[in-house]
Amino acid sequence: MIVASGSSLRSAVVAAVLAATTAAAAEEPAAAIDFAHEIVPLLEKWCGECHIGDARQGGFSMNTLEATQAGGDSGLAGLVPGKADASEIIRRITSTDPDERMPSDGEPLPAAEIELLAAWVAAGGNWEPGFSFESTLWEPPLALRPVTLPEPINGREHPIDRVIDAVARAQGRELLPAASDRQFIRRVSLDLTGLLPSPEEVEAYAADASPGKRTALVERLLGDEPRARLRYAEHWLTFWNDLLRNDYTGTGFITGGRKQITSWLHQALVDNTPYDAFVRELIAPSEASRGFIDGIVWRGTVNSSQTVPIQFAQNVGQTFLGINLKCASCHDSFVDRWTLQETYDLAAVMAAEPLELHRCEKPTGVMARPGWMFSDLGQVDPAAPPEERLTQLAALITHRDNGWLSRNLANRIWARLMGRGIVHPVDALRTQPWNEDLLELLAADLVEHEWDIKHLLRTICTSEAYAAVTPAFERSASSSDRFGPLPRRLTAEQFFDCLWQLTGTAPEKPDGEVKRPAAAGDEPAMVRAALVKCTPLMAALGRPNRDQVVTSRPTELTTLEAIELANEQSLADQLAEGGEKILAEHGPSPEPIAEWLFAAALSRPPTPPELAACLDLLGQQPTTQTVADCLWAVMMLPEFQLIR
Repeated sequence: MIVASGSSLRSAVVAAVLAATTAAAAEEPAAAIDFAHEIVPLLEKWCGECHIGDARQGGFSMNTLEATQAGGDSGLAGLVPGKADASEIIRRITSTDPDERMPSDGEPLPAAEIELLAAWVAAGGNWEPGFSFESTLWEPPLALRPVTLPEPINGREHPIDRVIDAVARAQGRELLPAASDRQFIRRVSLDLTGLLPSPEEVEAYAADASPGKRTALVERLLGDEPRARLRYAEHWLTFWNDLLRNDYTGTGFITGGRKQITSWLHQALVDNTPYDAFVRELIAPSEASRGFIDGIVWRGTVNSSQTVPIQFAQNVGQTFLGINLKCASCHDSFVDRWTLQETYDLAAVMAAEPLELHRCEKPTGVMARPGWMFSDLGQVDPAAPPEERLTQLAALITHRDNGWLSRNLANRIWARLMGRGIVHPVDALRTQPWNEDLLELLAADLVEHEWDIKHLLRTICTSEAYAAVTPAFERSASSSDRFGPLPRRLTAEQFFDCLWQLTGTAPEKPDGEVKRPAAAGDEPAMVRAALVKCTPLMAALGRPNRDQVVTSRPTELTTLEAIELANEQSLADQLAEGGEKILAEHGPSPEPIAEWLFAAALSRPPTPPELAACLDLLGQQPTTQTVADCLWAVMMLPEFQLIR
């Protein structure tokens, strides 16, 4: 390779990348650089010997994004997203100084690979969340192991607290104080039902002096009364729609290449179907539940990793086992131990025709053999017809000794309620948990109570750990934060459910194909946001299109979200309609309106400065518009949009 002197090569490469990016933008959007398939192999090939794993030459490790950005002993940033010319890794691979150039031995990188790395950095240096070159060297055992509970501390007998309190004591940390009654009832109501508690419920709970009132509240929210069952089901429908990529509109529905499972899923949640039966009905499905394994039949030509059988393997692995097989759908995984053969073997369980392995889109001549990766529990009969193979697989996955299934759900539920998984990220169950005993405890509790999901929710929500105060939203999740819940944003569906509660503007009928009563208990059953098609504002608030399995949603405020919340016409219309209703029910005086808004939206009275601001906004004679404006102002408060 012919190079110029000094730093001219680096400048030339960066200039070429910028020029190419500008030219491409003028014509059509360029394909995004694939981190797992294009960048990881280059970093392993050229940087691995000196800077990956235990190697930290010059104090520089590239094991994680944070370490790569930090750089080494020189103090220079290794990776500056969006700035190739300021990134030390680009400077080193383009340097002509033999004392500076990397790799220090052998030939320099080919020009095409330098351009690719520079383009990747210039485009933002995207790094797959949670990815690390370091092997965790940890994998959960197949079967759950018994946990010996530590002795209680300060009379805290709950099993979760006994585990967490022992860790806190060993680390010399103080136990977190409890949240207030008003904070707790709002938190647990939103977590378990997705709805705000009424002002009357809040006042009654705050006035209750009985020692077991938190447990009683959780029991009521998860109870068998028809209204409670429906509220629970239609809130947790959001969680399962994301995980099972179930929706009411989008890719595949018009052409018949995709089916809803909403009717089946809704009824399963209303009935609190045991989780093992729930999973079996999805893997070896009836007509009502087969939309999950049927995936999406994409129009046109698709690559080998997006055929329906491969989608089946990816979705079963991710949703039920916490295993990411997407990388291993194209080749042996760069980020985990799973192989291309294992992915295709799992895919072949449901395939009607023999499957030939394709490695990076090239046929290999090797045929898949129907089976799954944990043969210690038994194996699928490869000679059986597909329907029988699916039944066998469903039985194997839901075997009581398959700890991957119970750990995976326990971890996902913990992450949903506490803000961060015991294993993080939640789709990488081979990552070391921050507390193995806690994960085993919850998984075993689920299995021992006949796979009752509500029991698992009840176990977590009645602990002192769940009832603790939350840290400031701006603070990152440190180890101390793991002893209690982190603040979490309302989902798009929760935001709309709360809006409709406050304004009375819920749709008249759902888009999801469900049979629901016109009334549950003693009041009409409000149509929930989880049952309606996604709107532009819902999308801006983070609701996904569910073409893929979704296990986490955005946590940061976006510019689009701020614009939509300030200007979206349908939101303004609903606020105006709500303003008229609130004025009629709580007016005409401004002070009762302000007090009700805070009690209904935030579960507390306004402070004197807040009350003064509301009265100023409402005016001496409130109108529909000033009430709508005041309601909007309250709903834009971080306190409203966070579960704390």
